[in-house]
Amino acid sequence: MRGLGLIGLVLALVIAGLVAKKQMTSMASSPRPAVPGVAAPAGEAPVNAQQVQRQVKEALDAATKARQMPDDN
Repeated sequence: MRGLGLIGLVLALVIAGLVAKKQMTSMASSPRPAVPGVAAPAGEAPVNAQQVQRQVKEALDAATKARQMPDDN
C-alpha cells in the first residue's frame, strides 16, 4: 500500500512539474510590457530597469501627492 502511495505522489509531482514547465515556456515566448498599463512600442527593445524604476517612482509620488492630509496643528 505504501508503494502505491509513493508512486502516486511521484506521478503527481511529475505531472505538476511538466505543467509548470509548459507554462513557463509559454510565458517566455510571449513578452509582456514591463509596466502594467504601458504598452511597449513596436519594434523597440524592452524597457530597461532604470526606466521602470523612474516610472514607479513617478507613480508613487503622484499617489502620495493625491493622498496628502492637512497637518493636525
